[in-house]
Amino acid sequence: MRQKRTFPGVTITRKQERAVRAGHPWVYADEITETAGTFENGCLTDVFSEKGSYLGTGLWSEQSKIRVRILDRNANESFEDAFFIRRVNYAVDYRYTVMGSDVKACRLIHGEADGLPGLTVDRYNDILVSEVLSYGIDQRKAVIYRALRDALAQRGEPIIGIYERNEGDLRRKEGLSQYKGWADIGLPEPASAVTEITENGICYEVDAENGQKTGFFLDQKYNRLAIRRIAAGRTVLDCCTHTGSFALNAAAAGAAHVTASDISEFALEQARKNAAKNGLSDRMDFVCSDVFDLLENLAEEPRRYDFIILDPPAFTKSRRTVSSARNGYLRINTAAMRLLPRGGYLATASCSHFMPDSAFRDMLKEAAEAAGVSVRIVEARHAAMDHPVLAAVPETEYLKFYILQIV
Repeated sequence: MRQKRTFPGVTITRKQERAVRAGHPWVYADEITETAGTFENGCLTDVFSEKGSYLGTGLWSEQSKIRVRILDRNANESFEDAFFIRRVNYAVDYRYTVMGSDVKACRLIHGEADGLPGLTVDRYNDILVSEVLSYGIDQRKAVIYRALRDALAQRGEPIIGIYERNEGDLRRKEGLSQYKGWADIGLPEPASAVTEITENGICYEVDAENGQKTGFFLDQKYNRLAIRRIAAGRTVLDCCTHTGSFALNAAAAGAAHVTASDISEFALEQARKNAAKNGLSDRMDFVCSDVFDLLENLAEEPRRYDFIILDPPAFTKSRRTVSSARNGYLRINTAAMRLLPRGGYLATASCSHFMPDSAFRDMLKEAAEAAGVSVRIVEARHAAMDHPVLAAVPETEYLKFYILQIV
C-alpha cells in the first residue's frame, strides 16, 4: 500500500527506480508513468515505484526535463522550514570541518551534494553569492538565505549581504526570471559587491556583481597550490587566467616569469590589479588573446615556456556537443605539448561533467601522440573538498585536473 500523504505523487519506471534506489536524486519527465493529485510548480511531490513503494519526496518542476528533484527518503519528514534550516547547518558545519582556515573563501552549498538541488552559494569573506536553478528551491530561498546568515553570525563571522547571480539560461527552462542583485535577508543593502579574499596566501579582489559565474573559481583552490611545487624558477604561460589565480600562485612560488592570458580584457584588468596588490607585477605580463590563437601563434616562435597551464571554460554544456568539445580540448592540449621542451610541465583541466575523467585521460593520450611526445602523469586531482561529490551522482564530479611532464 502507498503511504498516506498530503503531497501529490508520481509513479516511475523500473529503470528510474533503480537509479533512485542507488542514490540519484533526479526523476526525469519521460520516466514518470502515472501521476496522482494536484500539482503546482515547485510543490512537494512523493515518488513511488510501480509496486507502490515510497522512494522519496522532492520538488516538482513542471517545465524541466528533471521533473522531480528528490530532497529526502524519510516518509515521516514534513519538509517545512526546519528541514531546510537543518540542511543549511549541515552544509556549513561540513565546510568548517574540512576547510579549516580556508572557510572564508569557499563554496558553502553545492546543490545536490548538500541536499539542496539547484542551489549554489559561494562565500567571499563577508559576502555570499548565490545562483538558484530550481523552481522549488527558488520558492524557499528566503528561508535558506536567512539560515545562512544566522549560521555564520553564530560563528562570529557575520555577512553583509547575499548577492544573487540568477542570470543563467537554465533558469528559463525552470520558468524562472533572469536577474542579479542583492537578496533581502533583513540587512541594509551593501554599497558595493566588491570584496577581498585571501587564498593560498594571495589576496584577490572579487567582483560578485560583474565577475564570471559567482565572481571567482573556488574549486581549483588546492590545484593552484599544487602547481607551486613545479613553478619555482620556470617560465610559465597561464592560459584562460581569468583574474590571474594560477598565474599569481606560480609567481608567488618563485617562477622566473609568468605570462597570464585571457580573452577577456575585463578579467585581465582584474588580474593586473591582483598582481599589483600582491607585489608580483615585476615578474608578470598580460596578453589578451583567444587560447587557440595564442597557442598556434606561439608555435611560430622559439620555445619560451617550460610550464604551461590550461584552465579553459567548459567547452560543452550538453551531451550534444561533447564531440566538438573533445576536439577543442584535444587541439589546445596538443598545441601546448608541442610548445614544451623535454622535461617541461603541463597542468590541464576540464570543468565539464559531460566529459568524464576516463574520456579526458584518453584525450590526453591522443594529444601526446598527435604532438609526437611522451608524457607521464605527475598528479591527478579534482575539485576542493568544499565541492563534494555524491558517489551515486556523476554530475557532481565535474572537475578534472592533471599535471603532466613531457619525457
